[in-house]
Amino acid sequence: MKQSRAGHRSGAQNFPRRTTNNRPSRFTRRPKPPLLKRIVYGAVLAILAFYLLVITSLFFLRWINPPFTAVQAERRVASWFQKTPYTKRYTFVPLTRISPNLQHAVIAAEDARFFIHHGFDWKQIGNAVQEDLEEHRERGASTITQQLVRNLFLSTEHSILRKAIEFSIVPFTEAILSKRRILELYLNVIEWGRGIYGAEAASRYYYSIPAQRLTREQAAELASVLPSPLHRKPGQAKRYTARILEHMHQSGW
Repeated sequence: MKQSRAGHRSGAQNFPRRTTNNRPSRFTRRPKPPLLKRIVYGAVLAILAFYLLVITSLFFLRWINPPFTAVQAERRVASWFQKTPYTKRYTFVPLTRISPNLQHAVIAAEDARFFIHHGFDWKQIGNAVQEDLEEHRERGASTITQQLVRNLFLSTEHSILRKAIEFSIVPFTEAILSKRRILELYLNVIEWGRGIYGAEAASRYYYSIPAQRLTREQAAELASVLPSPLHRKPGQAKRYTARILEHMHQSGW
């Protein structure tokens, strides 16, 4: 009996004692990061995804014509909320089927240095800022590339954030697309009235002719609509149309 108890005691001493380990187990659930950090991570991922989508789209736009644009979608949604009738007129045609008269008129009206600058006309931007400060009057200085970016990916909303995003996308656009392709896309997607997008739709709607047959005067009238396409029609801004014709003449057209 004594031996048995002794053996039992000695056997009990052979078992390792249970020690406490302060190290966390691999199965221990880690605490979630703070809410603010998760929001920041989510915002960064969303921004990266947006720019990846934009850059990928620009590569595809080298060969593929856009079936719709962000501004077209904006106008459609606005018509639903306002419960107003809306008919979209949009026909994409190659640059060879758009009258050179219209090409020169639009460049003369919107971006005379289009083939010289790399997306931004810093001279015009400086002039616009000076006029804003001296005459307390807003003056647009957006290049054709900037307007194209706005129509393809953004909106018509006037805000510093939208302008900043637009500025950040323009260098990618100039690097990926040729000047000829930028002009072709612009002339096909730009707004020329309520639901009227592109030179072909505008020519047929206002003059009942294809864009290829536009005369010099008709082209200048269409170009005069671009600064305010929802509130202006061809032939209304006669002084501005005359100025466009004069600029076309000065440029040799």
